[in-house]
Amino acid sequence: MVRVRRISTTDPLYRQQCALREEVLLRPIGLDMARFRAEFPGVEEQLEHYVATVEQTNGPRVIGCASLLVASPESGRLMQMAVDLQRQGEGVGRRLVVAIESRAFGELRLRELYCHAQLAAVGFFLSLGWTPAGDVFHEAGLAHRRMTLQSPEVPDDAPEPTPEE
Repeated sequence: MVRVRRISTTDPLYRQQCALREEVLLRPIGLDMARFRAEFPGVEEQLEHYVATVEQTNGPRVIGCASLLVASPESGRLMQMAVDLQRQGEGVGRRLVVAIESRAFGELRLRELYCHAQLAAVGFFLSLGWTPAGDVFHEAGLAHRRMTLQSPEVPDDAPEPTPEE
């Protein structure tokens, strides 16, 4: 059974999460965690880290991960999402995104989430109700599309709240 939970950088699963990110996301573009930290100083510590695990005889094994960066009091960015290549297509990514959406829109009361999705992942985000925004752009040498999701409690055309007098 797959379990999704939030972890800290001191959690023993954090090392597995970093290894998965390196394998799936970073090495293909010529990076590792040390270089990621150097190129984006302080970001790793600002991220809320989520992992999807399965139980094995020697303990939990990380098979997926994603992170939430609270970009402003109203918006957050889903980033560094990776699923073990052997486990893709099993709903692991969907469960991670749902966990981050729940945190962002429930506890944090954000109005919007966004991510920079590789073009191959756009269909995945569309299936979850996310919307493309803007044109295709290149990031880390790969074509991406900005994807957004509005809080279900805040319609796109809702007027801004006015202060009470």
